[in-house]
Amino acid sequence: MQPITLEEAAALYGAADSVHDFDHIRRVLALAERIATAEGADRVIVRTAALLHDWGRAEADATGRNHAAVAAERAAALLRERGASPDFIAAVTHAIAAHRFRTLPEPRTLEAKVLFDADKLDAIGAIGIARAYAYGGAHRQRLWAPLTEVEATVGDEAGVTYAEHTPVHEFIGKLARIRERLTTATGRAIAEERHRFMVAFFRRLEAEVNGEL
Repeated sequence: MQPITLEEAAALYGAADSVHDFDHIRRVLALAERIATAEGADRVIVRTAALLHDWGRAEADATGRNHAAVAAERAAALLRERGASPDFIAAVTHAIAAHRFRTLPEPRTLEAKVLFDADKLDAIGAIGIARAYAYGGAHRQRLWAPLTEVEATVGDEAGVTYAEHTPVHEFIGKLARIRERLTTATGRAIAEERHRFMVAFFRRLEAEVNGEL
């Protein structure tokens, strides 16, 4: 059974920004299928959840709703229309609902953990930095802020709201913490090199800003 094709899914993301567009979905899908194979997860559940996990995000963000909950609701309705079993729908919608970094529910099933890790891996490494700056440019954020200043602002709590956010805030407050939150051995292994790259990049950025390199 293939509840939704790649082409059908692509049509659902026309209103998405460059950080959460169908390119993001493709990358998450590739990672999710890689992790699912290594971890022995159900690939049909993982593929379906990956293709639908950000459906309706633009509308949810505009209204202040949890985009994961909105996507789960839409996925459930679509899968019911296509005759999927209640167990399959429950598995897919739990994975979608549990894919966020900062909100509950926690991923409980292996398939949900696979999607969580794949989505988070797309937020780190070179692509994570590119996404942080794409978002920052779209929201007129400063290019840089001193790491020491940002670390003092962020403290020990991920998910705080800043008076002035920059990609450096995003790195310290979220991206640098993702590696420790991943749930599968395969996801954690992939994260190691991506994490090292980010750390080196932001150190290099600060050095260049200060005229040291």
